[in-house]
Amino acid sequence: MARSHTETHLLDRIGWLRASVLGANDGIVSTSSLVLGVAAAGADSASMLLTGTAGLVAGAMSMAAGEYVSVSSQADAEAADIAKEKAELVDSPAAERAELVAIYQKRGLDRALAEQVTDQLMAKDALKAHLRDELGLTDEMAARPIQAAWASALAFSIGAALPLLAAYLAPRASVDYWIAGGSLLFLALLGGVGAKMGGAPVGKAVLRVTFWGAFAMAATAGIGSLFGATVA
Repeated sequence: MARSHTETHLLDRIGWLRASVLGANDGIVSTSSLVLGVAAAGADSASMLLTGTAGLVAGAMSMAAGEYVSVSSQADAEAADIAKEKAELVDSPAAERAELVAIYQKRGLDRALAEQVTDQLMAKDALKAHLRDELGLTDEMAARPIQAAWASALAFSIGAALPLLAAYLAPRASVDYWIAGGSLLFLALLGGVGAKMGGAPVGKAVLRVTFWGAFAMAATAGIGSLFGATVA
């Protein structure tokens, strides 16, 4: 007797996972870089925290708006394709059937079987069959603007709060090291968690996010040291 088994796939996570990882990564990198930049310029602790908090609020709102607009554009394009496909199924059902038959033949089915599969799928849900196999649109991959906006804004806020916490707790004399070290640690953890949830190699993801995070922090700290302007 064959045993049934349950498979867990990752496609249903892709919308919120992408937005969350992007938001948290941006929150850590941008806020830590911003605070390190003003710290290197000679700012006091209060100014660093104020600058970082302003960066957190502005960044979270920017991420939410950007994700919403971007994913809404994708949703609009998907809606237009769906409307077009609906009209074509009404106006040219034979041509639409022929398209599906050709698609299944390219995937390896002989013509007779391709026609049989096409007829059965179109009898059940013609639109869904065409959206999935002709256009590559599925429920799991559908654009969800509000979900992406909230996930991105929340993740950015959490990510940005981490270097701010390090700046708050650190002695002023060593605040640069606390922020940089803590942020790189947070980035490494984020890269590992994101890779694990997405089914990707962990080591590669950790190396990628920490390298670019360190580069961004070094660049802004260098600019702050170069100008040496104290933030009042």
